[in-house]
Amino acid sequence: MSTLMKKTIAAAVSAAMIAATITPAMATEPVVQGPESVQDWYDAGQQFVRDAEHLHHNMRKAKNVILFVGDGMGVSTVTASRILEGQMNGKTGEENRLSFEAFPYTAFSKTYSWDQQTSDSAPTMTAMVTGYKTREGMLSVNHLTARGECDPAVIAANSLSTILEQAAVAGKSTGIVSTARLTHATPAATYSHTSVRDWEADSNKPVGCGVKDIAQQLIEVSPAVKASLKVAMGGGRTYFMPKTMTDPEYGKKGLRNDGRNLTTEWVNTRGASAKYVWNKAGFDAADPAATEYLLGLFENSHLQYEADRAGDKGGEPSLTEMTEKSIKMLQKNDKGFFLHVEGGRIDHAHHAGNAKRALLDTIEMAKAVKKAYEMTDPKDTLIIVTADHSHTFTIAGYPHRGNNILGLVAEVPEVDGNAPKVSKDKLGLPYTTLGYANGPGWRDAIATGVKRPDLSGTDTAALNFLQEASVPLGSETHAGEDVAVYANGPMAHLVHGSMEQNWIYHVMKKAFGFKNDKSDD
Repeated sequence: MSTLMKKTIAAAVSAAMIAATITPAMATEPVVQGPESVQDWYDAGQQFVRDAEHLHHNMRKAKNVILFVGDGMGVSTVTASRILEGQMNGKTGEENRLSFEAFPYTAFSKTYSWDQQTSDSAPTMTAMVTGYKTREGMLSVNHLTARGECDPAVIAANSLSTILEQAAVAGKSTGIVSTARLTHATPAATYSHTSVRDWEADSNKPVGCGVKDIAQQLIEVSPAVKASLKVAMGGGRTYFMPKTMTDPEYGKKGLRNDGRNLTTEWVNTRGASAKYVWNKAGFDAADPAATEYLLGLFENSHLQYEADRAGDKGGEPSLTEMTEKSIKMLQKNDKGFFLHVEGGRIDHAHHAGNAKRALLDTIEMAKAVKKAYEMTDPKDTLIIVTADHSHTFTIAGYPHRGNNILGLVAEVPEVDGNAPKVSKDKLGLPYTTLGYANGPGWRDAIATGVKRPDLSGTDTAALNFLQEASVPLGSETHAGEDVAVYANGPMAHLVHGSMEQNWIYHVMKKAFGFKNDKSDD
């Protein structure tokens, strides 16, 4: 390998990732860092074409499948995160690529659900793990299910088998990792079946409702899933704890009315090599070689944002660390594994109108993808990275290249050599590159007496800064445009073009070699 090739791989995650999938020649992809010469741009284009010529379809059966979901990670989020990561590394940013952006196969996923033009996470994740589009707020049940259905027999009849459940039946190990509550919609869709995503603990259900709450479903899964589900890590401790029990980190009481401590049940029903951990010390002490089953619940509710994680009282692992430990545990099975990893708090930061936290969590998820790629063989491991839906997050104005992505818009100067000039709106006020179509970042014009705030002296890159929003809402909303899908490994070439979101399931099923319910013809 040439010195140039080694430097390129070290500098660009993209080149390193693609090289193992296609041919060694692809690792010579130029790293454009700016300012580039005319020849740099031309050479990069020529290399892109040569790399594409060496792409080949991996037709092997996948031993392993890893599904990464950046909750709320729309295209604009990926773009802004790419730029921020590049700028954090001392570059202009635009030329950067997040790890998964180097995957050779991409598509756009249409995220509408059976009854929503702009969807929530329950039907969108259901689509990805079952192959069917369903109704708003429902988890892995079909669209014939009545809203608020409480009859367990009806839920059982309308349940949709998930890719995790099918992997379990096939003898593979399975795992779930999230920075949200494990009972939250995205991770819950892989193992639970319910008409209401909010029934996370029994106290969340109507009195007399016979359907099991989501936390209970995680503990009382089918025998096949019980044997296969080796690792489940995320947040949501209090949903597994009785109201008589005090949380060890914050002193808050549990949420369960039934008196059950589901964390204890996880350990007691899975044998001596099963562990439950709630903090970083316990996580670090859990040896993947000696632990067969691991339940990690690191917060009462959702995990900390990546930006705040270091200050957590009890300590908690990063998404990358959880991904790494999960793969070490799952790789012990010669039959392979299915792993779902969610960057759940990207969505929550967007809802709060807080772009910086959303972007930093996206960057952390890209690091987790990189770690997963490094720990597995692209010849037998399909990795898919996508989002369940987008957000009303925008990148606007005409900022010059290298302009702080979190800063005010400053345009390319009219005269070469002059400093960029901060852009002004019709009122003569500056504005940020990043913004939202709605949400809590709307500034109250009546209270302030101005139509927009003057952000000239404001640190718009501060962690707690809320980007401006056009429509005042307490919580910013999801958006309905397509999201990107990135794939690498066996059958990754099946990810292409404009896809219905539920087709992602069918790609994973085909990669695993699982038979369809109907003819494969």
